[in-house]
Amino acid sequence: MKEKMDDQSLANKLLTAEEQAQLTPNVVLNVLKQGNKEFTEDNLTIRNNSERIRESALGQYPKAVVVSCLDSRIPVEDVFHRGLGDMFVARIAGNFVNEDILGSLEFACKVSGAKLILILGHEHCEAIKSTIDGFELGNITAMLSKIKPAVTSAKATFDGSNQTSSNPKFVNAVCVCNIEHAIDVIRSKSPILKEMEDKGEIKIVGGVYYMETGKVVFL
Repeated sequence: MKEKMDDQSLANKLLTAEEQAQLTPNVVLNVLKQGNKEFTEDNLTIRNNSERIRESALGQYPKAVVVSCLDSRIPVEDVFHRGLGDMFVARIAGNFVNEDILGSLEFACKVSGAKLILILGHEHCEAIKSTIDGFELGNITAMLSKIKPAVTSAKATFDGSNQTSSNPKFVNAVCVCNIEHAIDVIRSKSPILKEMEDKGEIKIVGGVYYMETGKVVFL
């Protein structure tokens, strides 16, 4: 399946194993970008989910895997105008990457053939704000520690004195650093995924979801 082909032909169908194998990471990235455009323009397709359930019951061949925040305001499949069976979605508060997420990503790509990894952050992220504020409570404390490197990085590079959770620009800076840190963790702690990326078998990218518009800005 060549990249010059019409990506729309992939947009609204479940893939076969053969079709998935022929995909390139760039084609999948373009499909997600186009899907997000359709989402923001409210140009959505009604899918027969009952039929898709039956079609995918004995196998799945998703195009991509997305690591998203737990936030209830981000309907990941809808954001990219995707349907059942189109993508893997891993959700964790703060969209960071740990051993369990790494294993899930390796499964999605190496075992199940996904061509793209997207780390999806978002504006107004409560996990980001809580980390900036030094919030501590039960197991949340350990969880937020995974985001602290992003706060440190943002403080070192942010052009401004108000480095608090009350400053949307600083929160966004931490959000971007957190995405970049997650990508670095994937490349440094998963030789499997790093090798796949080096060979061009997958692409690892980041994006920020803006709640007021629904738009995803890819980094």
